[in-house]
Amino acid sequence: MAKGKNVTVYFCQSCGYESSKWMGQCPGCKEWNTFVEETVEKKTAGKLKSVVGGNQDLKSYKLSEIDMQEKERMKTQFPELDRVLGGGIVPGSMILVGGDPGIGKSTLLLQVCRNLADAMSVLYISGEESLQQIKMRAQRIGNFSDNLQLLCETNLERIEQVIERQKPSVVIIDSIQTMYNEEVSSAPGSVSQVRESTGRLMQIAKGMGVTVFIVGHVTKEGVVAGPRVLEHMVDTVLYFEGDRHAAYRILRGVKNRFGSTNEIGVFEMCEEGLREVENPSEFMLNGKPEGASGSVVACSMEGTRPVLLEVQALVCHSSFGIPRRTAAGTDLNRVNLLMAVLEKRAGLSMSNCDAYVNIAGGIRMSEPAIDLGIVMALASSFRDKPIDEKTICFGEVGLSGEVRAVNMAQQRVTEARKLGFTACILPKVCVPTLTDTAGIKIIGVENIQEAIGRM
Repeated sequence: MAKGKNVTVYFCQSCGYESSKWMGQCPGCKEWNTFVEETVEKKTAGKLKSVVGGNQDLKSYKLSEIDMQEKERMKTQFPELDRVLGGGIVPGSMILVGGDPGIGKSTLLLQVCRNLADAMSVLYISGEESLQQIKMRAQRIGNFSDNLQLLCETNLERIEQVIERQKPSVVIIDSIQTMYNEEVSSAPGSVSQVRESTGRLMQIAKGMGVTVFIVGHVTKEGVVAGPRVLEHMVDTVLYFEGDRHAAYRILRGVKNRFGSTNEIGVFEMCEEGLREVENPSEFMLNGKPEGASGSVVACSMEGTRPVLLEVQALVCHSSFGIPRRTAAGTDLNRVNLLMAVLEKRAGLSMSNCDAYVNIAGGIRMSEPAIDLGIVMALASSFRDKPIDEKTICFGEVGLSGEVRAVNMAQQRVTEARKLGFTACILPKVCVPTLTDTAGIKIIGVENIQEAIGRM
């Protein structure tokens, strides 16, 4: 291979944009102060390998000549994970699992390895833990088949040799920030190393038909190159969300070439690892107070799944010149907007009140359909008037105080009825779209004044 000289370049840690000089704002993603300095070797000559196809002669195909028969997906025996993946793992795909350190990414993938190893060969490659540490974690999870092989290595050349020799069906890389390519002069974890390592693994996945899971850490300080650099390279991007000190975790698909990108999977962290939560609505509503003001149940759609959640609000007169506003689990700017709508359109004077809004359960929801729930909770707390415990509400609220339509109204009503709710406040324009309302009272409202009047 031809050698070149070392030069200094600057990479954006958010999108991987490369520049010859440092810049305050990235031209690619418009983020500020994300450029880091790296020393790379510029080669004067060399050949680039094809991602797919190898040494085969290049040939173009007509649409009519392409076989549309879909490959049979591999089931992980985790229905929540299979739903997020679009029905299972597609052979030969590359899946990125991102999240904060300690959130449970390695635990989830180790449990997936245990399930897959019953029917196929799996290779778990760790660059962070020793073999003894992995076995200690595996003993808490359960019994493993001998089809699972462990390897502690960070050199991609050696890893590629092991994969070519063993030919596993699934490979786990934990984590991509620890891998390094000898052809890249920068340190492991840098943007260029992470990008080149992922490109090498992608060649392995597409060329050999091996499914590759790669783990990517996301740090709050942004010191390590995050998975955003890799999102355009992989087939599927999954983010593991949640507070590492809380019990619940959400696996959210933000990119999926083989399925929907709106699905979520809910897990609960326990001593034996991660346990699926098949009915998140029931868990989210556990411990809901009875007869308390400022509490209402709303419904949010996550993909094709309706999730019922409790919206809590506490409004009290402020002792300071500037009232305090806090939101947990939802957007604070949206809460401020809805409070302004309440004051202007409903006559509730909240300008001198502190307001605290919380989505119970530690799950973050941002769908506009929970606007009506936030409005009802704020009005209930302000008036100190409880809302009927068997009433659910959903709808988007506009700046004129109107309650606008939301999608999948029938699925939301069906989920509420299944959990024992007897009344549903929803946008009036959604009422004609409902086909099955037996056992639940439907209350259509056009604006927030009508909704508050139903309290």
